Amino acid sequence: MATLIPLGDVSRRTRRFALVTLLIIAVNAYVFFRELAHGNAFVRHWAVIPIQIHHGRHLLTLVTGTFLHAGWLHIFGNMIFLWAFGPAIEDAMGRLRFLVFYLTGGVVAMLAQVAGSPTSHIPCLGASGAIAAVMGAFLVLFPRDRIRSLLWIIIFIRITYIPAALLIGVWFLIQLWNAGAIATVQSGGVAYLAHVGGFLFGVVTACLWTPQQARFN
Repeated sequence: MATLIPLGDVSRRTRRFALVTLLIIAVNAYVFFRELAHGNAFVRHWAVIPIQIHHGRHLLTLVTGTFLHAGWLHIFGNMIFLWAFGPAIEDAMGRLRFLVFYLTGGVVAMLAQVAGSPTSHIPCLGASGAIAAVMGAFLVLFPRDRIRSLLWIIIFIRITYIPAALLIGVWFLIQLWNAGAIATVQSGGVAYLAHVGGFLFGVVTACLWTPQQARFN
């Protein structure tokens, strides 16, 4: 079984330090330690419960839910992906626009998950929908960039370089396939609809916003 972990963009240098990306990671870490301290009650209070959103209640959780995670692997995986793709998008958009984009992408992703199972009582949580929005924008802005990635196949580990269009494109197709496969299933697990919704938001936003000279660099 193969695992591919993106480590960063090697095709460009950012013009400024990715302060907002780092702060988002820090907030996610802080909230995760709060989860560890306060347990399931904290998670259920701040996570998205689809049926509550469907009835117009606890709408703030559409934001707070994006800063919660289900475990160490969940948060580590999400933060690695954010650090791989976030700095370039923050640099292209500017810090304030990037923060607004990230938070809005997370809300749109959560709404997509809620739309798929509006009567569910299962908590939805995680930054992956917002990060999917970042990846969608990255695909529009920098499709030819090479992403340094860690390839892990059982005991074989090596660093490889993969075009962003290929890495992100394959990732999205996997999310789309899995979203279709579980569309009628009410269960916990990976929020594929959130990934798809966040990604499409990122693509559309980048296409509408991006200055022409910034595209396809």
